[in-house]
Amino acid sequence: MKRGIALFAHGSRDAQWNAPIEAIAQRMRELAPDVPVACAYLELTAPDLPQAVQALCAQGVTHLTVWPMFLGMGRHVRQDLPRLLGELRQRWPALHIEQAPPIGSHPDVLLAMARTALAFQ
Repeated sequence: MKRGIALFAHGSRDAQWNAPIEAIAQRMRELAPDVPVACAYLELTAPDLPQAVQALCAQGVTHLTVWPMFLGMGRHVRQDLPRLLGELRQRWPALHIEQAPPIGSHPDVLLAMARTALAFQ
């Protein structure tokens, strides 16, 4: 079993928009070089989720966690992502895929954001 992670974000026409997501992925690769990590975007930015999953599968990933890089449980996390994951499960039936909660709901992320906002004075 080889685990991999896809960071799933919205995407934007602005080329600078994806820099924080890519920076998170790079930091993850530094912290855990043996864990394949890919960024994937819902729209307007490549790669999309199927492209990212294909790249992860090519690296031997058999268990995939998709982390929504969203602050809350909006429509993209509640509706769009589950639909996309259903399509991926049909395309790659041997791949175990799980959807993590939106990153913004994690207590550590909330704490880091609160501390950062309080420190900015």
